[in-house]
Amino acid sequence: MKLTVVGGGSTYTPELVDGFARLRDTLPVEELVLVDPAQDRLELVGGLARRIFARQDHTGRITTTNNLDEAVDGADAVLLQLRVGGQAARRQDETWPLECGCVGQETTGAGGLAKALRTVPVVLDIADRVRRTNPRAWIIDFTNPVGIVTRALLQAGHKAVGLCNVAIGLQRKFAALLSAAPSDIHLDHVGLNHLTWETAVRLGGPEGEDVLPKLLGEHGERIAADLRLPRPLLDTLGVVPSYYLRYYYAHDEVVRELRTKPSRAAEVVAMESELLALYADPALDEKPELLGKRGGAFYSEAAVDLAAALLGGGGTPYQAVNTYNRGTLPFLPDDAVIEVQAAVGAQGATPLPVHPVDPLYAGLMADVTAYEHLALEAALHGGRDRVFRALLSHPLIGQYAYAETLTDRLIAHNREHLAWA
Repeated sequence: MKLTVVGGGSTYTPELVDGFARLRDTLPVEELVLVDPAQDRLELVGGLARRIFARQDHTGRITTTNNLDEAVDGADAVLLQLRVGGQAARRQDETWPLECGCVGQETTGAGGLAKALRTVPVVLDIADRVRRTNPRAWIIDFTNPVGIVTRALLQAGHKAVGLCNVAIGLQRKFAALLSAAPSDIHLDHVGLNHLTWETAVRLGGPEGEDVLPKLLGEHGERIAADLRLPRPLLDTLGVVPSYYLRYYYAHDEVVRELRTKPSRAAEVVAMESELLALYADPALDEKPELLGKRGGAFYSEAAVDLAAALLGGGGTPYQAVNTYNRGTLPFLPDDAVIEVQAAVGAQGATPLPVHPVDPLYAGLMADVTAYEHLALEAALHGGRDRVFRALLSHPLIGQYAYAETLTDRLIAHNREHLAWA
């Protein structure tokens, strides 16, 4: 089995490689190709990746290249984890929206739209090259904004599934609180990428006992603290929102906080510099502890499970993924991309039935789905008017004066990445 990681020079990659090494019975990788245009980073990451495989007696071969066509040739699955514009673009995404009183974040709001506009054309070009070289390959997208990017891939007819680590992170957290095995925890996970709620936490599978009331009753303070939301809100809702919902439920509070501290991009740049220095040490043959602070917790387990299921090698029976709605949530269009539990196999992802969704959540999902439709139109076809329409539609913006100013600033900060600008 051959897997290719596009963006293989990312500091995330050792986390992924560690998962491939530990879970080789689930996903027997014979060749792992890391492809990235940043040759210096790629060699550092590739060297550590080989040492991780060697330490864990994995017999698979790891190669590095900056030639995409060679990298995807013969691949069974291609994982996308790229960042167009790098951390410098991310820092801008997290900064200029704040100047207008809006959240500055890399996947949500105006910054998320900027990332989508930079990313979608690049991802579609990569996917077209994968299809020309190996049309049978699956594309697993971990590139943010996952929902919009996955919708672009599916709309263009690619064999693609989107992946996020929010659900698996909460599954692991709840399992620890309940002193249960993660495999015994099934989440009723519903929403869009970075806009999800856990409406039930079930023991033993989709039909198991819902222990969410017990979780909130016994561990509500801890869960609320992790989400940085007030405990009474969780008690009122009776569900666990993802931490991205804080941008909606406490928008002005978040803006005030972000204006008083360095951007997350600045923190990540410093962390990546330290990580790359660690990766350069020829004695290092395991993922360093610092990597756990970089983000992407449990990404490797989620990626291994998804790839194994798509390629017929096993994996867990139900997984939270991003895929077409196709009637699962009747209040959204069929071609909306939703993030829910699905049965995943060689034919792709089939969403499990979802219990009726409270209008409090359904309404916000519908609003953000409309925004994602307009965002994808702007990413595919360009034009100031399309950017303005997408921004005006976003629930975190919504006022024409903000949308006008944000449109101009988005284009000014991203001109080099926007062919139409």
